[in-house]
Amino acid sequence: MSQVYKIQHQLQLINAIKDNDSLALKEFYMANYPKIEQLILKNSGSKAHAKDIYQEAFIAVWNNLRTGRFAPENDSALQGYLYQISKNKWLDVLRSKRFKSTQSLTEERSLFLSQDEETHEDPEETKRLNLAMEAFKNLGEPCKSLLKTFYFEQKSLRDIASEMAIEESSVRNKKYRCMEKLRSIVLASN
Repeated sequence: MSQVYKIQHQLQLINAIKDNDSLALKEFYMANYPKIEQLILKNSGSKAHAKDIYQEAFIAVWNNLRTGRFAPENDSALQGYLYQISKNKWLDVLRSKRFKSTQSLTEERSLFLSQDEETHEDPEETKRLNLAMEAFKNLGEPCKSLLKTFYFEQKSLRDIASEMAIEESSVRNKKYRCMEKLRSIVLASN
């Protein structure tokens, strides 16, 4: 019976949000903010960061509900969706150039694993991630820098080529060779 009530409550909330019901919007906003604030504060953020990220995520959820881009499938999907958007937006901030200089690669990999209640990692996946991170640490410096710049700082091959003063195709080939080297280290350690 309570499951049916939760689903009905969720549907009522969605309809109220779609109809711009200010009371429902305020209630939903206030009910979910503390969890997002806690996420941001535990992961190198401030209260101001939490407010900004939450505002952006809340607006994204509201827009996606109104336009039909998101349709919740269960009684907690809406809250989970808001949490996930907030988390992704905060990860984008942490990966930005401003935060990148102070964020180590290892911290980034383990950033949300301890706090994220909704992550139920399987031991096999954890083992693979740890193997990949260990292999990355053992990768030679030119490759490590190139892959870090491309994957974690999310710079384009063109930007990397410009910084290295070489052709974009050369950077593409180097990245490919570095990935092959990383794969071989992972396979050798397995």
